[in-house]
Amino acid sequence: MKRNTLVGVAVVVVLLVAVDVVLVAMALARTAPEAVGTPRPVPTFGASPEGTPPATATPSPSATAQGEADGESRRLLSAVSGLEAWRASSAACSAAQVVLEHTVDGGATWTPVTLGDDVRALWGMRATTDGLSLLEAVGDACEPTERTTTDDGATWKAAAAGASGAGITPDGVRLGSTTVANPCPQPLDAFQGSSTAVVVCDGQVEWRTGTGSWVDVPLGGVRGVAVDGSSYTLARVGSPECEGVQFETMTAIDVTPATPTTPLGCSDVQAEGQIAIDRAGQAVWMWAGDAVVVSTDGGKTW
Repeated sequence: MKRNTLVGVAVVVVLLVAVDVVLVAMALARTAPEAVGTPRPVPTFGASPEGTPPATATPSPSATAQGEADGESRRLLSAVSGLEAWRASSAACSAAQVVLEHTVDGGATWTPVTLGDDVRALWGMRATTDGLSLLEAVGDACEPTERTTTDDGATWKAAAAGASGAGITPDGVRLGSTTVANPCPQPLDAFQGSSTAVVVCDGQVEWRTGTGSWVDVPLGGVRGVAVDGSSYTLARVGSPECEGVQFETMTAIDVTPATPTTPLGCSDVQAEGQIAIDRAGQAVWMWAGDAVVVSTDGGKTW
Protein backbone atom coordinates (compact mmCIF):
# COMPACT_ATOMS: atom_id res chain seq x y z
CA MET A 1 0.00 0.00 0.00
CA LYS A 2 1.11 3.52 -0.59
CA ARG A 3 2.49 5.55 2.27
CA ASN A 4 -0.36 8.09 2.15
CA THR A 5 -2.94 5.31 2.31
CA LEU A 6 -1.31 3.80 5.43
CA VAL A 7 -1.31 7.18 7.17
CA GLY A 8 -5.00 7.69 6.41
CA VAL A 9 -5.93 4.27 7.81
CA ALA A 10 -3.97 5.00 10.97
CA VAL A 11 -5.77 8.31 11.49
CA VAL A 12 -9.18 6.63 11.10
CA VAL A 13 -8.22 3.94 13.64
CA VAL A 14 -7.12 6.59 16.15
CA LEU A 15 -10.36 8.53 15.71
CA LEU A 16 -12.44 5.39 16.22
CA VAL A 17 -10.55 4.55 19.40
CA ALA A 18 -11.04 8.10 20.70
CA VAL A 19 -14.79 7.98 19.97
CA ASP A 20 -15.03 4.64 21.71
CA VAL A 21 -13.27 5.99 24.82
CA VAL A 22 -15.68 8.93 24.98
CA LEU A 23 -18.71 6.67 24.68
CA VAL A 24 -17.47 4.36 27.45
CA ALA A 25 -16.84 7.34 29.76
CA MET A 26 -20.36 8.66 29.19
CA ALA A 27 -21.85 5.27 29.94
CA LEU A 28 -19.93 5.01 33.21
CA ALA A 29 -21.00 8.51 34.20
CA ARG A 30 -24.71 7.65 33.75
CA THR A 31 -24.44 4.65 36.07
CA ALA A 32 -22.54 6.48 38.86
CA PRO A 33 -24.56 7.29 42.09
CA GLU A 34 -26.04 10.80 42.32
CA ALA A 35 -25.99 13.10 45.37
CA VAL A 36 -29.64 13.29 46.62
CA GLY A 37 -29.26 15.50 49.69
CA THR A 38 -30.90 14.75 53.07
CA PRO A 39 -33.11 11.61 53.02
CA ARG A 40 -36.82 11.98 53.81
CA PRO A 41 -38.20 10.47 57.00
CA VAL A 42 -39.54 6.96 56.65
CA PRO A 43 -43.37 7.07 56.80
CA THR A 44 -45.08 5.11 59.57
CA PHE A 45 -48.54 3.57 59.50
CA GLY A 46 -51.00 2.23 62.05
CA ALA A 47 -50.33 4.81 64.79
CA SER A 48 -53.22 6.05 66.91
CA PRO A 49 -54.57 9.49 65.97
CA GLU A 50 -52.95 12.26 67.94
CA GLY A 51 -54.92 13.09 71.06
CA THR A 52 -56.89 9.83 71.21
CA PRO A 53 -56.69 8.54 74.80
CA PRO A 54 -56.26 4.83 75.52
CA ALA A 55 -59.14 2.85 76.96
CA THR A 56 -58.99 2.05 80.66
CA ALA A 57 -59.15 -1.59 81.62
CA THR A 58 -60.86 -1.05 84.96
CA PRO A 59 -62.74 1.82 86.55
CA SER A 60 -60.19 3.53 88.79
CA PRO A 61 -59.75 6.95 90.39
CA SER A 62 -56.79 7.75 88.12
CA ALA A 63 -59.03 7.34 85.11
CA THR A 64 -61.48 9.93 86.36
CA ALA A 65 -59.28 12.66 87.83
CA GLN A 66 -60.93 11.99 91.17
CA GLY A 67 -58.60 13.31 93.85
CA GLU A 68 -56.27 14.86 91.29
CA ALA A 69 -58.08 18.05 90.40
CA ASP A 70 -57.22 21.41 91.89
CA GLY A 71 -60.17 21.65 94.24
CA GLU A 72 -63.07 19.32 94.94
CA SER A 73 -64.24 17.32 91.94
CA ARG A 74 -67.80 16.20 91.31
CA ARG A 75 -68.96 12.90 89.89
CA LEU A 76 -71.73 12.40 87.34
CA LEU A 77 -73.28 9.06 86.37
CA SER A 78 -76.01 8.35 83.82
CA ALA A 79 -77.25 4.87 82.93
CA VAL A 80 -78.88 3.69 79.71
CA SER A 81 -79.36 0.02 80.59
CA GLY A 82 -77.89 -2.66 82.81
CA LEU A 83 -74.84 -2.75 80.53
CA GLU A 84 -74.42 0.80 79.20
CA ALA A 85 -73.65 3.92 81.20
CA TRP A 86 -71.63 7.14 81.13
CA ARG A 87 -69.61 8.66 83.96
CA ALA A 88 -67.72 11.92 84.32
CA SER A 89 -65.52 13.72 86.79
CA SER A 90 -65.15 17.47 86.82
CA ALA A 91 -63.38 19.96 89.05
CA ALA A 92 -64.00 23.67 89.40
CA CYS A 93 -64.22 25.59 86.16
CA SER A 94 -60.89 27.31 86.80
CA ALA A 95 -59.13 23.94 87.10
CA ALA A 96 -60.39 22.72 83.70
CA GLN A 97 -59.89 19.04 84.53
CA VAL A 98 -62.70 17.06 82.93
CA VAL A 99 -62.93 13.33 82.22
CA LEU A 100 -65.78 11.57 80.41
CA GLU A 101 -66.02 7.78 80.00
CA HIS A 102 -68.42 5.24 78.47
CA THR A 103 -69.06 1.57 79.23
CA VAL A 104 -71.14 -1.01 77.38
CA ASP A 105 -70.21 -4.05 79.51
CA GLY A 106 -71.69 -3.22 82.89
CA GLY A 107 -68.69 -1.19 84.06
CA ALA A 108 -66.05 -3.89 83.48
CA THR A 109 -64.21 -1.55 81.10
CA TRP A 110 -64.47 2.17 80.42
CA THR A 111 -63.55 4.01 77.21
CA PRO A 112 -62.44 7.66 77.51
CA VAL A 113 -64.35 10.12 75.32
CA THR A 114 -62.62 13.26 74.09
CA LEU A 115 -64.34 16.58 74.68
CA GLY A 116 -63.63 19.90 73.00
CA ASP A 117 -60.69 21.99 74.14
CA ASP A 118 -63.13 24.71 75.21
CA VAL A 119 -64.83 22.55 77.87
CA ARG A 120 -63.77 23.67 81.35
CA ALA A 121 -66.22 21.71 83.54
CA LEU A 122 -69.30 19.48 83.42
CA TRP A 123 -72.34 20.48 85.46
CA GLY A 124 -75.03 18.10 84.22
CA MET A 125 -75.39 14.86 82.22
CA ARG A 126 -78.26 12.75 80.94
CA ALA A 127 -77.99 9.66 78.72
CA THR A 128 -80.76 7.96 76.74
CA THR A 129 -80.90 5.31 74.04
CA ASP A 130 -80.70 8.18 71.53
CA GLY A 131 -77.48 9.69 72.86
CA LEU A 132 -75.79 11.72 75.58
CA SER A 133 -76.38 15.35 76.52
CA LEU A 134 -74.05 17.43 78.70
CA LEU A 135 -74.30 20.77 80.45
CA GLU A 136 -70.79 22.13 79.94
CA ALA A 137 -68.91 25.17 81.14
CA VAL A 138 -67.42 26.52 77.92
CA GLY A 139 -64.60 28.97 77.34
CA ASP A 140 -62.80 31.32 79.68
CA ALA A 141 -66.14 32.73 80.84
CA CYS A 142 -67.43 29.21 81.66
CA GLU A 143 -70.63 29.86 79.74
CA PRO A 144 -73.32 27.19 80.41
CA THR A 145 -73.74 25.29 77.14
CA GLU A 146 -75.71 22.14 76.36
CA ARG A 147 -74.39 19.74 73.73
CA THR A 148 -75.52 16.33 72.49
CA THR A 149 -73.77 13.40 70.83
CA THR A 150 -75.52 10.55 69.02
CA ASP A 151 -72.35 8.74 67.93
CA ASP A 152 -70.68 8.00 71.28
CA GLY A 153 -68.79 11.29 71.38
CA ALA A 154 -67.32 11.34 67.87
CA THR A 155 -69.27 14.53 67.08
CA TRP A 156 -71.22 17.04 69.16
CA LYS A 157 -74.02 19.49 68.34
CA ALA A 158 -76.13 22.02 70.22
CA ALA A 159 -78.77 20.43 72.45
CA ALA A 160 -82.26 21.57 73.34
CA ALA A 161 -82.59 23.36 76.66
CA GLY A 162 -82.96 20.85 79.46
CA ALA A 163 -81.68 17.87 77.47
CA SER A 164 -78.90 17.35 80.02
CA GLY A 165 -81.29 17.26 82.96
CA ALA A 166 -80.66 19.16 86.17
CA GLY A 167 -77.24 20.68 86.69
CA ILE A 168 -75.42 21.98 89.74
CA THR A 169 -73.53 25.13 88.75
CA PRO A 170 -71.61 27.78 90.71
CA ASP A 171 -74.58 30.12 90.23
CA GLY A 172 -77.30 27.71 91.38
CA VAL A 173 -79.29 24.71 90.18
CA ARG A 174 -79.86 24.64 86.44
CA LEU A 175 -83.39 23.50 85.55
CA GLY A 176 -84.07 23.59 81.83
CA SER A 177 -82.94 26.97 80.55
CA THR A 178 -83.25 28.63 83.98
CA THR A 179 -80.81 28.74 86.87
CA VAL A 180 -82.49 29.01 90.28
CA ALA A 181 -80.96 29.77 93.66
CA ASN A 182 -79.64 26.78 95.58
CA PRO A 183 -82.17 25.57 98.17
CA CYS A 184 -79.22 24.71 100.45
CA PRO A 185 -75.60 25.92 100.73
CA GLN A 186 -73.92 22.96 98.98
CA PRO A 187 -76.18 20.74 96.85
CA LEU A 188 -74.91 17.18 96.40
CA ASP A 189 -77.16 15.94 93.61
CA ALA A 190 -80.20 17.02 91.62
CA PHE A 191 -82.84 15.59 89.32
CA GLN A 192 -85.40 17.28 87.10
CA GLY A 193 -88.52 15.52 85.86
CA SER A 194 -91.28 16.73 83.59
CA SER A 195 -93.05 18.64 86.36
CA THR A 196 -91.01 18.18 89.56
CA ALA A 197 -87.43 18.62 90.71
CA VAL A 198 -85.45 17.33 93.67
CA VAL A 199 -82.14 18.46 95.16
CA VAL A 200 -80.10 16.42 97.63
CA CYS A 201 -78.55 18.45 100.43
CA ASP A 202 -76.55 17.57 103.52
CA GLY A 203 -79.23 16.61 106.01
CA GLN A 204 -82.32 17.03 103.86
CA VAL A 205 -83.91 16.54 100.46
CA GLU A 206 -85.52 19.55 98.77
CA TRP A 207 -88.50 18.92 96.46
CA ARG A 208 -90.76 21.15 94.43
CA THR A 209 -93.31 21.02 91.66
CA GLY A 210 -93.17 23.51 88.80
CA THR A 211 -91.84 26.83 90.04
CA GLY A 212 -93.34 26.44 93.52
CA SER A 213 -91.53 26.71 96.83
CA TRP A 214 -89.10 24.04 97.92
CA VAL A 215 -90.39 21.46 100.39
CA ASP A 216 -87.80 20.49 103.01
CA VAL A 217 -87.77 16.76 103.79
CA PRO A 218 -85.36 16.08 106.70
CA LEU A 219 -83.31 13.03 105.68
CA GLY A 220 -79.74 12.66 106.92
CA GLY A 221 -77.09 10.81 104.98
CA VAL A 222 -78.61 10.99 101.49
CA ARG A 223 -75.85 11.26 98.89
CA GLY A 224 -77.51 10.52 95.54
CA VAL A 225 -80.89 10.36 93.82
CA ALA A 226 -82.33 8.54 90.80
CA VAL A 227 -85.89 8.23 89.51
CA ASP A 228 -88.15 5.26 88.88
CA GLY A 229 -91.41 6.44 87.40
CA SER A 230 -93.31 8.16 90.21
CA SER A 231 -90.75 7.41 92.92
CA TYR A 232 -87.20 8.37 93.80
CA THR A 233 -84.37 5.96 94.58
CA LEU A 234 -82.06 7.36 97.26
CA ALA A 235 -78.53 6.32 98.22
CA ARG A 236 -78.03 6.87 101.94
CA VAL A 237 -75.10 6.40 104.32
CA GLY A 238 -74.93 6.20 108.11
CA SER A 239 -77.85 3.83 108.58
CA PRO A 240 -77.48 1.49 111.60
CA GLU A 241 -78.95 -1.31 109.47
CA CYS A 242 -76.36 -0.95 106.68
CA GLU A 243 -72.59 -0.54 107.06
CA GLY A 244 -72.20 0.48 103.43
CA VAL A 245 -74.72 2.34 101.28
CA GLN A 246 -78.43 1.78 101.90
CA PHE A 247 -80.92 2.25 99.09
CA GLU A 248 -84.38 3.56 99.84
CA THR A 249 -87.40 4.63 97.84
CA MET A 250 -89.54 7.76 98.29
CA THR A 251 -92.58 8.97 96.40
CA ALA A 252 -92.00 11.78 93.90
CA ILE A 253 -95.61 13.01 94.07
CA ASP A 254 -97.15 15.35 96.65
CA VAL A 255 -94.04 15.34 98.82
CA THR A 256 -94.34 16.82 102.32
CA PRO A 257 -91.84 17.24 105.17
CA ALA A 258 -93.25 14.02 106.66
CA THR A 259 -92.95 11.90 103.51
CA PRO A 260 -91.42 8.56 104.58
CA THR A 261 -88.84 6.38 102.84
CA THR A 262 -88.87 2.60 102.40
CA PRO A 263 -85.63 0.57 102.55
CA LEU A 264 -84.77 -1.42 99.41
CA GLY A 265 -81.41 -3.03 100.04
CA CYS A 266 -77.84 -2.56 101.21
CA SER A 267 -74.57 -2.43 99.29
CA ASP A 268 -71.42 -3.24 101.26
CA VAL A 269 -69.38 -0.75 99.22
CA GLN A 270 -67.66 1.64 101.62
CA ALA A 271 -68.24 5.22 100.51
CA GLU A 272 -66.60 8.02 102.45
CA GLY A 273 -66.54 10.49 99.57
CA GLN A 274 -68.94 11.29 96.78
CA ILE A 275 -71.57 8.87 95.56
CA ALA A 276 -73.12 9.03 92.11
CA ILE A 277 -76.14 6.87 91.26
CA ASP A 278 -78.59 6.43 88.41
CA ARG A 279 -81.33 4.06 87.38
CA ALA A 280 -82.50 2.52 84.10
CA GLY A 281 -85.51 0.30 84.75
CA GLN A 282 -84.50 -2.34 87.29
CA ALA A 283 -80.80 -1.60 86.78
CA VAL A 284 -79.45 0.68 89.52
CA TRP A 285 -75.87 1.90 89.14
CA MET A 286 -73.62 3.29 91.87
CA TRP A 287 -70.15 4.82 91.60
CA ALA A 288 -68.58 5.09 95.04
CA GLY A 289 -64.89 5.20 95.89
CA ASP A 290 -63.03 3.02 93.40
CA ALA A 291 -66.04 0.83 92.66
CA VAL A 292 -68.81 0.91 90.10
CA VAL A 293 -71.51 -1.63 91.00
CA VAL A 294 -74.84 -2.52 89.42
CA SER A 295 -78.00 -3.97 90.96
CA THR A 296 -80.32 -5.75 88.53
CA ASP A 297 -83.32 -5.94 90.86
CA GLY A 298 -83.98 -2.30 91.60
CA GLY A 299 -81.42 -1.92 94.39
CA LYS A 300 -82.41 -4.89 96.53
CA THR A 301 -79.21 -6.89 96.00
CA TRP A 302 -75.74 -5.88 94.86
